[in-house]
Amino acid sequence: MSSAQDPFYIVKEEIQDSIDKLQVTFHELEQTPFETGERVHLTKELLTNCESIEWQVDELNKAIAVAARDPGWYGLDDAELERRRRWTTSAHNQVANVRKAVESGKEKIISHNGTRKDLMRLPIDRSNYYSTVDSDDIISSESDRQMLLIKQQDHELDELSASVQRIGGVGLTIHDELIGQERILDELSTEMETTANRLDFVQKKVAMVMKKAGAKGQIMLIAFLLIFFIILFVLVFLT
Repeated sequence: MSSAQDPFYIVKEEIQDSIDKLQVTFHELEQTPFETGERVHLTKELLTNCESIEWQVDELNKAIAVAARDPGWYGLDDAELERRRRWTTSAHNQVANVRKAVESGKEKIISHNGTRKDLMRLPIDRSNYYSTVDSDDIISSESDRQMLLIKQQDHELDELSASVQRIGGVGLTIHDELIGQERILDELSTEMETTANRLDFVQKKVAMVMKKAGAKGQIMLIAFLLIFFIILFVLVFLT
């Protein structure tokens, strides 16, 4: 089977495209300032995508393990299996590095917010209290709006993750179905070749007998077959 038709390379190309998009999104995150709704959204998106890609790579590793049990059946050798394992390992490491960097940045945000809360617990200067009330109300309102936005984004990302998992399951089912159909076609092709070889052998034997019998023998053989056919016809239809 060629690389263009091999399901492994089809899935590999899709996963690599997802990894490339993941890295592009990560670069966007690095350029986004802290304490913004856009950064929170990109962080959630990256973590969800990392989880989805890691799941796809794990499923691909399972398929490689199945093929490794009987490489000859799938038309593979040890070198090809090793190349596939190396690629899945590299893909997993790329995603793991992005996840680690994103989670590290997320911890920095939490630490920064914790420091901000500690500062807010300090005693309030009553002389400036009334001048800061309005600012506190604005901050509270903005915080509530961002929390609502984050909840909505979390819900949308959960739905997207579930859809990706369903698509992955459908893809694996199609892959298994294609493997089963390929086996059936291989068996049918083998049977057709065997039947063709047998038919060719019979034709050669008949031609050899006809050649040895000569013209007179061929006439006698035809006459014998005709009489035999008439006897069978009488036995079947007239008795």
